[in-house]
Amino acid sequence: MGGCMHSTQDQALHLGGQSSPSVPATSTAASRKMPKSISISKQLTSIKALKKGSELEKSIATAALVFKNSSDPDGKLGKATAKNLLQTQFSNFIEGQETKYKYREILAELDEQTENKLDFEDFMILLLSITVMSDLLQNIWSVKTMK
Repeated sequence: MGGCMHSTQDQALHLGGQSSPSVPATSTAASRKMPKSISISKQLTSIKALKKGSELEKSIATAALVFKNSSDPDGKLGKATAKNLLQTQFSNFIEGQETKYKYREILAELDEQTENKLDFEDFMILLLSITVMSDLLQNIWSVKTMK
């Protein structure tokens, strides 16, 4: 995404089997062994580190598993696949965004240079960008919480 592509050295670190500091090694090893046909919820329950995990940790783990289950053997996500994931798995966040310039710009970038692929960090930045500009986020902010 505009300026989000990482250097070859950074990509090698992500693909070289080293887990991110925020993801426990047990979760990374467990998810590599899981066939893509197993549901995300079953994959999550098999990760020991998440048994007592917070809702936020489980949410990020879910995003990581969706990415991993859709990525190629090198751990990269094709732009067409990323666009499809946005449209199918993130539809409530993209609803109503079609007329916004930034959203159209993001989709156009996914349609261009399709030989370039996204790594996990780029995918998460994409999700966060769409989340921040979504109408749904505004609805979430307006929800009254009980304290």
